[in-house]
Amino acid sequence: MDLITVVGIILALGGILGGQLLEGGHINSLLQGTAFLIVFGGTLGAVCIGTTFRDLKTGLKLLRFGFFDSKAQDSDKIVSQLIDAAQVARKESILALEKKLSEMSNPFMQNVFRFVIDGVDPKTLREIFENELFLEEENLNAGAKIWNDAGGFAPTIGIIGAVLGLIHVMENLADTAKLGQGIAVAFVATVYGVGSANILFLPLASKIKRKIKLDLETKNMILEGAIGIMAGMNPFIIEQKLRGYLNHGETAQLEE
Repeated sequence: MDLITVVGIILALGGILGGQLLEGGHINSLLQGTAFLIVFGGTLGAVCIGTTFRDLKTGLKLLRFGFFDSKAQDSDKIVSQLIDAAQVARKESILALEKKLSEMSNPFMQNVFRFVIDGVDPKTLREIFENELFLEEENLNAGAKIWNDAGGFAPTIGIIGAVLGLIHVMENLADTAKLGQGIAVAFVATVYGVGSANILFLPLASKIKRKIKLDLETKNMILEGAIGIMAGMNPFIIEQKLRGYLNHGETAQLEE
């Protein structure tokens, strides 16, 4: 689990609710089912209107990137496996890598090395997988966009909820018992809209896009390593090239 996401949500909600309590307010005053329905129902509807069913499905699947780390991004482990594969290919042959396929932890890496073992030309290999990665990036970013869209729509839907609440207030000026409820819905809808956009939707969109980028960088690293092995490059040279994809902490783990 990506604990920093959970900690961030707790800190954000804790700060807001804590401030509400310190000001003498009550948390119950923020619990308005009508406002919730207006803001989140309206935002979901707006997102559906602005996207395709395919992108909506992709975006919902990408939500896991916000709360869980991708095993595919275990870069130091992948670099170790690439170096090991380079050593095997240099000492024995490219065909000897077939016995290493089951030990490769990354599915994309396994797929690339099946082409390597089959003797596909390096130029063809690059064209195949660079095109695949380009299309994958386009598809994933289209899915991630629904969270950005939700972050843009939610505050506006919150304002619509506020206006609806005020209309209800104006319709019942003579009935003082309904004034409080109408005003509460008006302001709480705005809180829901602005709060959900800036605490959930937009931050999640940023994290998802970052993790998509890291995942694609890892796949590009695998492709570069495989092409280096096909070219008969020295394992030490391959290692130095791949180190550029690692951050300081991952480089230290690799050295260990």
